[in-house]
Amino acid sequence: VLDDPEISDRQFDLLFDELLEIEKQYPALINPESPSQRVGAPPLSQFEKVQHLIPMLSLEKSTTEKELSDWIDRCLNRLNSKTRLSFVCEPKIDGVAVSLSYREGVLQRASTRGDGETGEDITNNVKTLKSIPLYIDRENSPPSFEVRGEIYMERSKFTAFNNIAKKAGDKQLVNPRNAAAGSLRQLNSEVTAKRPLTMFCYSLGALEGDWKPKEHKEVMDQFSTWGFRTNPLIKTADDLGEIMDYLEKIASLRSELDYEIDGVVIKVNELLHQQTLGEMTRRPRWAIAYKYPSEEVSSEIVDITFQVGRTGAITPVAHLKPTFVGGVTVSNATLHNMDEIDRLDVRTGDFVLIQRAGDVIPKVVSVLHTKRPSGTKKVNLPSQCPSCGFVLDALEGEAVVRCGNNHLSCPAQMKEGLKHFVSRLAMDIDGLGEKLIEQLVDQQLVKMPSDFFELSFEDLVSLERMGKKSSENLLDSISKSKTTSFARLIYSLGIREVGEATAKALALKYSTIRELASLTIEELELLPDIGPIVASHIVVYFSDQTNLEILDRLIGSGVNWPVTLDKESPKPLEGETWVLTGALENMTRQDAKEALQKLGAKVASSVSNKTTKLVAGSSSGSKLSKAQSLGVQVLSEKELELVLSKI
Repeated sequence: VLDDPEISDRQFDLLFDELLEIEKQYPALINPESPSQRVGAPPLSQFEKVQHLIPMLSLEKSTTEKELSDWIDRCLNRLNSKTRLSFVCEPKIDGVAVSLSYREGVLQRASTRGDGETGEDITNNVKTLKSIPLYIDRENSPPSFEVRGEIYMERSKFTAFNNIAKKAGDKQLVNPRNAAAGSLRQLNSEVTAKRPLTMFCYSLGALEGDWKPKEHKEVMDQFSTWGFRTNPLIKTADDLGEIMDYLEKIASLRSELDYEIDGVVIKVNELLHQQTLGEMTRRPRWAIAYKYPSEEVSSEIVDITFQVGRTGAITPVAHLKPTFVGGVTVSNATLHNMDEIDRLDVRTGDFVLIQRAGDVIPKVVSVLHTKRPSGTKKVNLPSQCPSCGFVLDALEGEAVVRCGNNHLSCPAQMKEGLKHFVSRLAMDIDGLGEKLIEQLVDQQLVKMPSDFFELSFEDLVSLERMGKKSSENLLDSISKSKTTSFARLIYSLGIREVGEATAKALALKYSTIRELASLTIEELELLPDIGPIVASHIVVYFSDQTNLEILDRLIGSGVNWPVTLDKESPKPLEGETWVLTGALENMTRQDAKEALQKLGAKVASSVSNKTTKLVAGSSSGSKLSKAQSLGVQVLSEKELELVLSKI
């Protein structure tokens, strides 16, 4: 685990062979702790979904010293301007975030981050990583705890793996980040076992027991004691100046590191302060990522075309001579809109600088005008939609030009809308990828979302690269997705400006499509985070008869979600703020949170003067102490169940 062997490789191999022989003769002796379990388990048909006890959130990003300074000020304003903060800084590994759950010292489950609330069970694959302990010292560890970390592939091992693959005539890996992600999503864990993956831990998740760490750095030190890999470059900082010094140091070391990073993560060190700061919809307030400037390279534009998005937005795209940048080969880059084209004065045939914005999305940064060939012409916006030929609308005050045609009559809008419908944060239909959706639309098997639920085995098995097993798995995924949440359904509809947070806000207040369709702009504006523009888009969507027919067909095909209350009546916990802490025995904290929210309560992540009640499970810590000091009413899990049963 720690790359510090006590015996030679030859001795290890002999002992390992002896172990395999014993387990072959006495299979009853095999247990999850055995190193033989790292070889690989029988292939799975699909990955099971896993609900995270504590959400795995993404990070707010910064690129300047001022943005970091503003973040520190926001932290202090939420705590107390006189609070003395310390920070922990560590390289931001460009890998795959995972969660490892241990009980009684034994690795029980490993899962991907997924959408932050639900991931995939990849336990069999993670067990093949020699850098991850299958068990730790039971006597000196909590009864149950969760380790979070980043699985990645070292640059040197990535290169070595590709050299071997090249000599053997096998397919080579594209880049270390994609290699790690692809390796962890192998249904056959024996494939994963052959990939040189490793992991750095970066935080603690759920925890039960008497261990009550006070600082994040204390957690990382304890992880190292238990045998987990932690980054040796982790460092504490007391102020912005020390943080900037650290950023400069890591930037100078970046090219020498044997792993890819795209920045540095800065966290508030004190765990009590982390709890008080809490989180926003998808990001913790107590941590931030500093992103280094993206790599820039030059390339030639061979063509500029216009693409149509799911809302009809027309986006110019630069098609480039394939260029390697930021670890991937880039052939296309966004030009955003006509204002950006005019600002850059970009033309077909130009040589341009491109970068992967945030090391993800390729974009054109500038034009190398001195290298412009003669005869180039300015780019003009087409007058008609490149997909359906409909006249384009240029709305006053908007930089974006749109196709105003109905999304069922514009093939491009139709395909993009269907891709959004099945996406991870929407209906989350595993196996319905971009190319498959395009096939389904082109062969007129799918036109609107409800058509996915009418697909047959014969429809799927006849498609390119769809065999018997993959068709059966996809039909199973489609069937399972019918039972969803109202928030996911609302988000899946692709209403303009309605993101995940807005969808959740609507679902907390209303339970049915009928209720949403009857709302006015004024009523919608009363909800948190919904302004006049978003409200008008919602009203326009539900006033379209075609959209209502689509929704009727979805419900008719079996799409359903829990409806527990008549939300027109007052909610029994309206106006109350609840906090959950500790481990619950008969329900997950997520289940408890959703039950309370449906009853009108706001569920906060930290205790304050505004807290109405605290639910304390086993191994409750600082939140319980703070609630008691503030005189907040404390309930046990049984008392919570009693409250829920009476309402």
